[in-house]
Amino acid sequence: MGFGAISQQTDLEHLRAALDASCVVGTWKWDHIRNVVTYDEGAALLLTGDPELADREICGPIALKAVHPTDMTWLMEHMLKAVQAGGLVLAEYRVFKKDGTVRWLLSRGRTYHDAVGQPARSHGILIDITEMRDGGERYILGNPPMSNDNLEHAADLSIALKQSLPLDAPTEVRRAVDLVLLSIGRSISQTLDK
Repeated sequence: MGFGAISQQTDLEHLRAALDASCVVGTWKWDHIRNVVTYDEGAALLLTGDPELADREICGPIALKAVHPTDMTWLMEHMLKAVQAGGLVLAEYRVFKKDGTVRWLLSRGRTYHDAVGQPARSHGILIDITEMRDGGERYILGNPPMSNDNLEHAADLSIALKQSLPLDAPTEVRRAVDLVLLSIGRSISQTLDK
């Protein structure tokens, strides 16, 4: 094995360690033109219950076989809306593991449209957020200064929140989300004026 191969192997080990520390448990790709998804081993295990489906093109119900039935309808509707809109794809939902335990996943990715504005492909990662949802310990060393990038990220998350609200969401919830978006927009505007 040459020096280049050793360096690549070390880089890959560092990447895997960073992903593990970040609770990234899988990756996914969705080809909208052919209507197939491809998962790595972690995503295949968590979303289908079968790690043998890794790196294979999957379509139909088997692609989300392990998703909690209560979350399935919402998840499908949300994903289809996000894909049509393009850009950020963000969803939080539950899956059943083979042993019957429930894990919370955050799926974060991006959708790209073709030249005529139709969804072409999406790809992203799965993050296991079970500890955060179940009240796991969190260690915060301090609040980072709010930069314009952080505000834009907050705006993206707030937009995703607004889009994920069901049509029958209470009016006060919709107003609260709108107020958050308005406040973030004002803050972004103020940082641009400086």
